Amino acid sequence: ASADIRVMAPGVVYNSGLLDLAAAYTKETGKKVAVMSVGMGTIVKAVKTANPPADVIMLPLELMSSLSLDGGVVPGSFVPLGRSEMGLAVPAGAPHPDISSVEKLAAVLHSAKAVMRSNPAGGSMVASVIEDKVIKRPEFAGVNSPVSTRGEGGQALIRGEGDMALQAICEILPYKQIELVAPLPRELGAWIDMASALSARAQHRDDAAAFSKYLLTPESN
Repeated sequence: ASADIRVMAPGVVYNSGLLDLAAAYTKETGKKVAVMSVGMGTIVKAVKTANPPADVIMLPLELMSSLSLDGGVVPGSFVPLGRSEMGLAVPAGAPHPDISSVEKLAAVLHSAKAVMRSNPAGGSMVASVIEDKVIKRPEFAGVNSPVSTRGEGGQALIRGEGDMALQAICEILPYKQIELVAPLPRELGAWIDMASALSARAQHRDDAAAFSKYLLTPESN
């Protein structure tokens, strides 16, 4: 409640260095930035109802477009923020197979004992992208890809529940027990494009606008 700027973001942004950027901005300006991570399935409701309200909100482009048309953001503040790509993870020290094409990725996944992934039933957009853009494609029919019963696919891989995992890259890199092989082939379109905006409920608009501008500087990317 004492923050100068309140930021609300889903996990794929929260896990992409947002806390580090907030801390750097506070050190540079003296403005205290409070960052809250909210699940993708409930974040739009939280944007509309959280108390105290968020000043800066971060959503997938499609959800932000709908919120903007509903009058939920400050006009002119809606800007693209970045792209969260999906990747393949293996245990640390394991070989990194070639997944540079859809055909090669399919061969690698078919060779795995189990390719762990997050559960789309929980509202995770990462899980939905992996299921829709990868698992449901005919090239991957027959791949053994169980959903994690606890947390993300990468976290299941850490627990030894499989020998590979499909996960957002930003949710692979923080863990030393697993390694990123590579992003998934671009032909799959396995990513989430994110946007940032000032909430129409923002209580600190000037400070929020300055922080939003800071996030888009070359130094922050």
